[in-house]
Amino acid sequence: MGSERRDPPFGGSVVFLLMNLPLGVAAFVVLTSFAGAGLGTAVVWVGVGLLALLVLAVRGAARVERARVYALLDRYIDLPYLPLPAGKQAERWKGRLKDPSTWRDLTYFFLLFPLGIIEFVLVTTFWSTSLALAGLPIYFRWLPGGAYYFPSEDLRWLTVDSTVEALPWAALGVLFIALSVALTKALAGMHARVASALLGTTVAQRRRMERWWEDAEEKNLVAG
Repeated sequence: MGSERRDPPFGGSVVFLLMNLPLGVAAFVVLTSFAGAGLGTAVVWVGVGLLALLVLAVRGAARVERARVYALLDRYIDLPYLPLPAGKQAERWKGRLKDPSTWRDLTYFFLLFPLGIIEFVLVTTFWSTSLALAGLPIYFRWLPGGAYYFPSEDLRWLTVDSTVEALPWAALGVLFIALSVALTKALAGMHARVASALLGTTVAQRRRMERWWEDAEEKNLVAG
């Protein structure tokens, strides 16, 4: 269950989206490296330890990611993990592997890389274009030739070499800034929904957890 807020804060959205690409690259490298090494050496049991470490790392990273979503996007995501069975470590590991949340965490971090690329490209493209157009009346005089040429210096369809000529471009830049703000918040909201879907609880999981707690309470009553 997540927060009902639909409009994430703008500042947090910018920071969150710019962080996604480096985090996605790091996650992809770690996942592919550990998974490849673990599966390749599983026959000699070394890989089993690597895969176990990967499972623990993914579940721990998912906890950090839920905190990041809450801190920057103001979206709370409930912990979805089913309680681990009491007893031997083998049973507890079976519980982790049978828990669908473990595999959904893994899916999220695999998707973080392509999502991070798309979000980074869109955010940087829109904002660089917006700020470049909005600031054109100030910096055009320091460009080569003291003018701005559209679409390029070699292909001069339009020439901007005065403040008056740059003002319409600045107005277009202001419009693009408004669009960039809307796009940034929309991308952050979309990512928050993806994170809630993959890192949060499903209806089936909530029902299973409720049944588990009910059974635990009945056992405690009987034991008491």
